[in-house]
Amino acid sequence: MSDNINLKLFTFFIISINLIFTSSACRKQDDLSKILIWHQMRVDEREILEAQLKRYMQLNPGIKVEALYKETEELRSGFIIAAIAGQGPDLVYGPSDQVGPFQVMDIILPLDTLFEQEFLEGFNPKALVYFKGNLYQIGDKLGNHLTLVYNKDLIKSPPETDIELIELGQKLTVDLNKDGKIDRYGLVWNYTEPFFFIPFLSGFGGWVMDEDGNPTLDTQANIDALNFIKDLRDKYKIIPGEADYNIADVLFKDGKAGMIINGDWSWAGYKKAGINIGIAPLPKITKTGLWCAPMVSTKGYSINSNVRKEKIPSIINLLKFLLAPEQQMEVTKQINTMPTLKILYDDPFIKNDEIMVNSQLQIERGKPMPVVPELRAIWDAMRPSYQAVLGGAKSPEKAAIDMQELALRKIKEMNE
Repeated sequence: MSDNINLKLFTFFIISINLIFTSSACRKQDDLSKILIWHQMRVDEREILEAQLKRYMQLNPGIKVEALYKETEELRSGFIIAAIAGQGPDLVYGPSDQVGPFQVMDIILPLDTLFEQEFLEGFNPKALVYFKGNLYQIGDKLGNHLTLVYNKDLIKSPPETDIELIELGQKLTVDLNKDGKIDRYGLVWNYTEPFFFIPFLSGFGGWVMDEDGNPTLDTQANIDALNFIKDLRDKYKIIPGEADYNIADVLFKDGKAGMIINGDWSWAGYKKAGINIGIAPLPKITKTGLWCAPMVSTKGYSINSNVRKEKIPSIINLLKFLLAPEQQMEVTKQINTMPTLKILYDDPFIKNDEIMVNSQLQIERGKPMPVVPELRAIWDAMRPSYQAVLGGAKSPEKAAIDMQELALRKIKEMNE
């Protein structure tokens, strides 16, 4: 295990987690005929995966593949504990930011030598997650990104700039029954969470860290972005006074919001709720001339470092099946996620579907999510001061300073 991990904190971390592994979920890597996948896919994704695995097992009758769902944080912490103990699943599926912590603990295998270069060259480079010079994850979905989602029954043309966003938001924010309460907001989103703040931070010219993983939060860009979010609520009054993810989601599904900022994972749910949705890239910030750039990441598969060499060929065969064009397009057509094979970008469905075209444009304007372990410390450092600004307990200027200081302290503690 790398000496970059604070062993005392990690030991406490392990002891404090409630271990609820089943025997199959925590088995040793000794059964060559069974492949276990841990994933954090949504229900609609899970249903597709199960159908694909069923087809795979029909084609490969000697192999049994089991897919086990775990919530994202449970998967991350559970895999760390199980893999360090020499157990856990053969494959772990999730967002790219889990690669850094897993690699630092030496619990996932480098994939460079396991797959032919010709095979890897078929992927969008953003779907191949490298860390410290080696490939550790191959993605089947690209994006996991925020966009502007709008109700086409209320909006003919989405805003392209922050000024247009405010103007349209004010027109849509109305007290329909004149009782003194807002019945429909122009815009809603989970604006209290740092991940959903990132597009505006980048739009004002900022970012969370430099190329060396050092936090970059004490900046004028951060101050400007914090002021902008406050102004949307307090000055322009186009967003609710309070809104977490669930509140924003329900307001939009109920037709009580014209626009919402949410990720590609949410679009299928809005369609199912009967909302006539459109997808648009997030607006350009007039002051900087920069587009709001959300974090973009891939979701994909990594291999447990405990897997026996004799089992590797079976796992590679399964991955090639799951990553094949037929499987990727099946997912894309059902839930509008962007595939990772470059050959699929010429498919008529992707080239002609309005949602896919705008999703791809947003991905191009986005910024790759860092995969270094320091990102977790930065999230934890941003949250209290960011929410203090929204609560009126701290100025944006003080918040930027405090975020930076806390991030530096948390990273130092992590690396001691």
